[in-house]
Amino acid sequence: MNAILKDQFMIDQLSEHQKQAIIDINQYINEGISGNKHAVAVIQGAAGTGKSVVLMNLVTKYMTDSRYKTALVVNHPELFKAYQDLARDIPGIKEKSILRPTALINRAQKNHWKYDVIFVDEAHLLYSKSEPYAHYRGENQLTDLMNLAKVVVVVYDFAQVFQSKMYWSKKLLRQTISDHPYKQFDMDFQYRMVASPEQVDWMDNFTSEKVLTPFPNNSKFDFKVFSTAGSLYEAIKKKNHEVGLSRVVATSGFPRIDGRHNVEMDTFSLPWDEWDPQRTHWAKRESSITQVGTIYTLQGFDLNYVGMIIGPSFGYDPKTDSMTIIPEKYSHKEIFKKRKDIKFSTKEYKDFIANVLNVLIKRGKYGMYLTAYDDALRERLVDLYQNKK
Repeated sequence: MNAILKDQFMIDQLSEHQKQAIIDINQYINEGISGNKHAVAVIQGAAGTGKSVVLMNLVTKYMTDSRYKTALVVNHPELFKAYQDLARDIPGIKEKSILRPTALINRAQKNHWKYDVIFVDEAHLLYSKSEPYAHYRGENQLTDLMNLAKVVVVVYDFAQVFQSKMYWSKKLLRQTISDHPYKQFDMDFQYRMVASPEQVDWMDNFTSEKVLTPFPNNSKFDFKVFSTAGSLYEAIKKKNHEVGLSRVVATSGFPRIDGRHNVEMDTFSLPWDEWDPQRTHWAKRESSITQVGTIYTLQGFDLNYVGMIIGPSFGYDPKTDSMTIIPEKYSHKEIFKKRKDIKFSTKEYKDFIANVLNVLIKRGKYGMYLTAYDDALRERLVDLYQNKK
């Protein structure tokens, strides 16, 4: 089995919390399969809390058992590739049972298929509205999946919602589940990063426009702030050579220069990540060290080190001593698409943008290297970092 994917999804040493969660969810699934209502199990937790590890344990148990009609869906192209890779190495799991949600819904409805269990990773990426351009004409993908299965097991992180067409809130989730039986299983311990709870809190406060403070120095997590993107890139390349899986990422908003839509800052100039139909996902490709990653290639994946370039849509307010979010400078317009059933406030749009940054800064297991496009924000971060040392 691919060592990188095994380390992320199929770890040998489960924590007691993870073991108990698996026992509890197994019991709930068994009750749901023998019942006569469409039940929902919600695995909820922040980035890095081990949700996918728990899910993969359940997937392996049920999808290798021929007594059950099962499927695994994920609406993320890179993560979809990863699960197909895992299926190749796990006897009994069929690749054709791993699908994007639109494909599964359309095929199942056409052929009148029914399932015992459908597993959904990154369920916050399910469409919560019709999306004809993507060949989905239903009203809500979770509702459709619930109608197809006795039990649907969904993994949610509401802090990873960043597009209107995939908008989910706890309230909307409850409305969608309606009177169907459901149970929530909370994952609240950080497994991805070696960062301390105080350091994780710093990341959350940072993206929430709270007062800036020095990064806590109370774990082995490697945190550095760079005055230039060029020097950050050199440090990430060195880490990639030493330990592998080290990549530069950025948020949206960088201006086009001479027709190039690159991430350009001081001596740094690299193209954005590119969708590629090849089977190897972006984070694993060695060539991706010469590109800049986004949520569309990295959501759901671990890196060893992440080099974070905070884009132009984030600034600095000296009056509040906090990072600010500037929606009008965010150039990825998918976030701002309107929908008929929900009217989003400016704060909610800002939350979408903040969620993107929060997802990216938590990609690195062992360290985060940081810089910012905005001069004032970068200078303040450098000042806090240097004075702390």
